[in-house]
Amino acid sequence: MDTANNPYQPIDCNYYDRLEAWATMRTICQIIFRDEEGKEQDVTARIEDVYALNKVEYMRMDNGLVIRLDSLLSVNNIPLPDHC
Repeated sequence: MDTANNPYQPIDCNYYDRLEAWATMRTICQIIFRDEEGKEQDVTARIEDVYALNKVEYMRMDNGLVIRLDSLLSVNNIPLPDHC
């Protein structure tokens, strides 16, 4: 998925709340997502912030990585639902 050229697809609202809870609890998370070239990536880090910028939602990790939320596949073995 080339996220740079695809319109943002909002993620499930309950899943967004779960991401915020993990950030608040400073939980170390296993995150699987597709990078800008469409390759599956697997990282383990803490979520520092979940935010929106220009109507696109992102999360910033404690290692500096920023992930567009609609590129998520799963966090802590919980798959991302299809839509909000």
